[in-house]
Amino acid sequence: MKRRWGYLAALWAVVLVLVGALSQPARSQATAATLQTAGLKLEQVGSGVYALVAEKVDFPPADPKLAIANSGFIVGSDGVMVVDTFQSPELAELTLATVKTVTDKPVRYVLNTHYHSDHTGGNPAFRKLGIPILGRGLARDYVAGRRGPNARSGSNEPPDVLINSRTDLWLGDRAVRIEPVDGHAAGTDLVAYVPDAKVLFAADMVFNMRVPFAGEGDADLRQWQGSLYRLAVTFPDAKVVPGHGEVTDVSGIQAQQAFFDDLERLARRWKAQNLSKEQAIAQSSTIIEAYRTYKFQGLYTTALGAAYDQFTRSATIPLIP
Repeated sequence: MKRRWGYLAALWAVVLVLVGALSQPARSQATAATLQTAGLKLEQVGSGVYALVAEKVDFPPADPKLAIANSGFIVGSDGVMVVDTFQSPELAELTLATVKTVTDKPVRYVLNTHYHSDHTGGNPAFRKLGIPILGRGLARDYVAGRRGPNARSGSNEPPDVLINSRTDLWLGDRAVRIEPVDGHAAGTDLVAYVPDAKVLFAADMVFNMRVPFAGEGDADLRQWQGSLYRLAVTFPDAKVVPGHGEVTDVSGIQAQQAFFDDLERLARRWKAQNLSKEQAIAQSSTIIEAYRTYKFQGLYTTALGAAYDQFTRSATIPLIP
């Protein structure tokens, strides 16, 4: 049974790898990606701060050319930081081209907010330019596919600079605060905050109006709940760029908290009824009414499995870190 649900938990990562592979035709035969063909919109979320928002994709993605996740970039007085690189070098090159439409300053850094391939698949486009790629924890091994929850054949370009504690990185006169958070991607999660613009790149800590990916071996729902609490308290006035979905604010963080709280309530009911994992998921396979308009409903069974594994087998603990 564990293998069966482990397969479901790995499905998202497998799809991302396939999408990345399918989205790399020979350049001599392909037209360069545009915001329109990639299903992206450029949104200015603060002075010199931009989000590239994936509007059209659902799970599983119908078209490998569509961006799966969000990206963005921060313009300082002497350079630019790009936050996440999409799932393919072609989309990363589109990011570079988009940066050039708003500034002539060079890209100084790339931040991988975690190791998942829909956020790191474009790393080769930046590596060939010699731009440092920042990550956290075991992201080097995980991105390269050498080991980890979604180890696979083949490899991607891993981060070459690791940030494992809060770090202020300066783009000339503009600071970007990079902070570790936990719960989504096996100890590789980072968020980036731009204090002078009050913009938080929350990455996959927030799936706005999307069912979150909570893969086996990846997600720790208790840690995720605690991280969301800390983000909501620390950045109550921030504009929030999620990893997936439209730009939001603290209400998007709170909605993500509510989703996990509802899963925890389900798990308590399963435990009271002494249900097996298979019985629990079958009983709750219809998505909770509050989330029936969410995209990525193909990930709901995986979320239920994580809730069963973690909430029915652990005592309630305080969420304040």
